Amino acid sequence: MVRKILELGDETLRKTSKPMQKFDLRLWLLLRDMADTMYNAEGVGLAAPQVGILRRVVVIDVQDEHGLIELVNPEIISAEGEQAGSEGCLSVPGRRGYVVRPNKVTVRAQDRKGKRFELTGEGLLARALCHEIDHLDGIMYVDKMDHEIFDDGEEN
Repeated sequence: MVRKILELGDETLRKTSKPMQKFDLRLWLLLRDMADTMYNAEGVGLAAPQVGILRRVVVIDVQDEHGLIELVNPEIISAEGEQAGSEGCLSVPGRRGYVVRPNKVTVRAQDRKGKRFELTGEGLLARALCHEIDHLDGIMYVDKMDHEIFDDGEEN
């Protein structure tokens, strides 16, 4: 089921999400709905707060060998390097910003069954991991951007 994506200005996006305690059918349905919503909006990531659920749940698909990544209670445990570039967000439609992020991050999380695992991502995957995990703490890319990038390529 495709859910409504909250947009910048909705106070839910600025709140800190609570950890998931139960790994049950409700979580599985949330993960499915989040993936459906992300794909429908042609995004590469979506955090639960963006669909109005203040839980530490993220889905990402940067169209690489990992496919759909589901992260429950994710935390960044290491970050290295630096990349800078254009970043957008499904909750900030029609806008992009120039954001500096780590080039490589390792995340510790749980899967839909509660099993712990680690995932290391570089480049776009590292950017998406940082971006979505920020959402869980009420942080949005507009808070970190150096400047806005407009559709005509102009920077401000």
